Amino acid sequence: MSDTPVNLDELRQKIDRIDSDILRLISDRASCAQQVAKVKQGQDPDAVFYRPEREAQVLRRIMSLNNGPLDSEEMARLFREIMSACLALEQPVKVAYLGPEGTFTQQAALKHFGESAVSLPMAAIDEVFREVEAGAVNYGVVPVENSTEGVINHTLDSFMDSSMRICGEVVLRIHHHLLVADTTLRDKVSRIYSHPQSFAQCRKWLDAHYPRAERIPVSSNAEAARLVKSEWHSAAIAGDMAAKLYGLTPLAEKIEDRPDNSTRFLIIGNQDVPMAGDDKTSLVVAMRNQPGALHALLEPFHRHNIDLTRLETRPSRSGVWNYVFFIDFKGHREEPQVEALLEEVRLRAAELKVLGSYPQGVL
Repeated sequence: MSDTPVNLDELRQKIDRIDSDILRLISDRASCAQQVAKVKQGQDPDAVFYRPEREAQVLRRIMSLNNGPLDSEEMARLFREIMSACLALEQPVKVAYLGPEGTFTQQAALKHFGESAVSLPMAAIDEVFREVEAGAVNYGVVPVENSTEGVINHTLDSFMDSSMRICGEVVLRIHHHLLVADTTLRDKVSRIYSHPQSFAQCRKWLDAHYPRAERIPVSSNAEAARLVKSEWHSAAIAGDMAAKLYGLTPLAEKIEDRPDNSTRFLIIGNQDVPMAGDDKTSLVVAMRNQPGALHALLEPFHRHNIDLTRLETRPSRSGVWNYVFFIDFKGHREEPQVEALLEEVRLRAAELKVLGSYPQGVL
């Protein structure tokens, strides 16, 4: 560092020059994206513009090249928005999500696809699946598990009846706030609205601070925020997006019982995703009802040295006391050792369905 005093005007002029360079380079990137679109359309009129594996590779490369002072995730988020805006020039991505507007699922959708994506709220998880299957949207976003409350069974069950493939994942840190309206009498709060999952994730805080307040479960945190707008004695548990959408103010912030509270969301689509270099694969497997069935299922994973990241059990619809297993593991179905594993599991199982191989969540 030089001991020569730095002139503020000189620094501002330098920032202006850098901003001009950034503007030019972003415009160059956008023009290049338009050229890519023309090449793809020339090769295939039905070309897919959004490539999950390519986006994951670009973001990982940016994070590996970053030397600060911005941290790598913040830098990747900036590039995500640039990529989202450039993709919108080619063809805006339509994304269905579990609504209504202002939910954590919408926040996850925008985190994964960027603010330039067209996000459409659906009333239920199976509606998200139907919209994607019908081709009305390109992708869907559904919650699959929470670090505090566990798996979302409705999402797992929807995969059993659907041909949809998993194309990606996104993990969202969930911060709950106690929100009130401008008209709320803050010392008179006697009723709190929220989704049942959010009540469960904030149980200890509520017991300590509002033990006598009535807890009223509703269909979503966004719905809870909407209800509070018309009542003087109520509050809602919801996140930042719902607070902004409905003009509410936090009475208390980050009231979740566990500071690492996170929810994992899956991106569903109609196409298989090529290898990105750091992938996961998800399966649903039905085993024959016989002694040692679970061992027979899991033993090949150990022998092939494949890392299991999740194992869930759900009742089968084919008979009483029969079960299916939902499995996530590291690796892509096109890798030789994964191909060998899947063939072996297929021979041992009554039924095997590969839900998809996809890039592990970058952000």
